Amino acid sequence: MAKTFSTMLDLGVKAPPFSLPNAAGGGVVCLNDFRDTQGLLVMFICNHCPYVIHVHHELVALARDYQDKDFGVVAISSNDTIAYPDDSPEKMKARSEQLGFTFPYLFDESQQVAKAYRAACTPDFFLFDRNQKLVYRGQLDDSRPSNGIPVTGVSLRTAMDCVAEGTPIPGNQRPSMGCNIKWKEGNAPNY
Repeated sequence: MAKTFSTMLDLGVKAPPFSLPNAAGGGVVCLNDFRDTQGLLVMFICNHCPYVIHVHHELVALARDYQDKDFGVVAISSNDTIAYPDDSPEKMKARSEQLGFTFPYLFDESQQVAKAYRAACTPDFFLFDRNQKLVYRGQLDDSRPSNGIPVTGVSLRTAMDCVAEGTPIPGNQRPSMGCNIKWKEGNAPNY
C-alpha cells in the first residue's frame, strides 16, 4: 500500500465525461445522467483499500443525506482487477449490496476516466456544482485509519452544504490521502 495524496485538479474545470458499467445495479451510467441535479459528487473508491474501508459507512450516510437534497452521487473503481481481484465487478456488486449503496458503483476497466479526473488515490473526491464545474476536491475529513479522529465527513459535507446554499466554499481545500490507484502495467499516468 503506497500512501498517496490527491492531485488537486484545478477548480472550475468541467466534469470530464464518463459512460461506465454499473457493477452495483447493471446498465451504464454517464455524466449526462446527472445534468439536472444541483450538484454531483464523484468518488474514486475500491473494495480493498483500508482508507476506503475506514470511511465506507460515512460514504453511505453522506450519499443518502445529499441525494435527498438533489445531489447526484457516483462511485468509480479504476483498479487493475487482475492484480487486485477483490476489486472485480462481481465483488463491487457484493460490496454495494453489503453496505447498502444508494448510488451507482461504476467500473472503469480502461482506467481512462480516472486519468481524465487526475484521480490518484482511494478515496478521492470531486464535487461539481449544478453547472458541472469543479468546486471542491480533496479529503472527506481529517480521520485516517489509526489516527483516532472520528469519521464525520465534515470537510466534504461543508462543501456540499455550500453548493446547496449557493455560497462559496470556505478555506483551503486539503488533499485526500489513501492507497494509490492500482494502475495496469504500463498504464500509470504521469501526473
